[in-house]
Amino acid sequence: MPLHGERPRRGATGHGLLLVNLAVALFGVAGVLGEVSALPSPLVVLGRAGFASLALFGMVRLGRRSLHVRREDVPLVLGLGVLLACHWTVFFYSIAVSNVAIGLLLVSTFPLFTALFEPLILGVTPSRVQIVAALVTMAGVYVLVPSFDLASATTQGVLWGLLSAALFALLTVLNRKVGRRYGSQVISLYQNGVATLAMLPVLLVISPAPLFEWRALLIVLALGVFCTAIAHTLFIAGLQHMTAQLASLLVSLESVWGIVFGAMLLGETPTARTLVGGAIIVGSTMLPVLYARRPRADQPAG
Repeated sequence: MPLHGERPRRGATGHGLLLVNLAVALFGVAGVLGEVSALPSPLVVLGRAGFASLALFGMVRLGRRSLHVRREDVPLVLGLGVLLACHWTVFFYSIAVSNVAIGLLLVSTFPLFTALFEPLILGVTPSRVQIVAALVTMAGVYVLVPSFDLASATTQGVLWGLLSAALFALLTVLNRKVGRRYGSQVISLYQNGVATLAMLPVLLVISPAPLFEWRALLIVLALGVFCTAIAHTLFIAGLQHMTAQLASLLVSLESVWGIVFGAMLLGETPTARTLVGGAIIVGSTMLPVLYARRPRADQPAG
């Protein structure tokens, strides 16, 4: 998932739609690649953040962007990097204990937590449609869990997925504090760099040897370069040709892409319960965007 974007132009073009859809597909395949790697989630995050940092540094330098960050923003930027590392670790662990569909669908519930965090952090009151969407999201989560049994892999995956969604929502809300002051790639560079440093201590308890096997190394390289640095860059470029509302609508399809890739690469066929619950969750994330895009009574349609 993208962390933040830049101010888009009005309308949308085929070029912009192609870029954003490609970015969303790359975001969606990230969970599948993490599962395919068969690495512990901390090593997946370490490799992803490390390669993403290198790729983003190259992009920032080629674009001759300033790396300066105000002194007062340094603690927040550092904290956001640690938060990103925690989010990714919990996200990949959710997939590891359940499956790709559960992990991706649950992280898609982050708007539910955003509606909770925004009033506390930014003083923004959630709209009625956001509250309705949050309630619908909870219904979708309820459908996903056949029975609340902590011994169940599905229940564990749902709980870890909800924690991942909460962390991502907090990350998204806090990013709004710094996202308007600096370029998105610069902020992503710092956050991935800090996330890399934050994950280094796990090497004291987890052997890094599996990470240096060619297969695993290529997978985390793809995660960092393609599913993070390049995907984020494509998303930013696509935003210049469409509204933020339309981009948000397309991002809500990330879990759909992930389920498709999971079926193709892992042979994970979602159950009917997962499909129903997933449809409710995806629909609820689309609801605020569709509501905002509807023509007003005093405006002509089209």
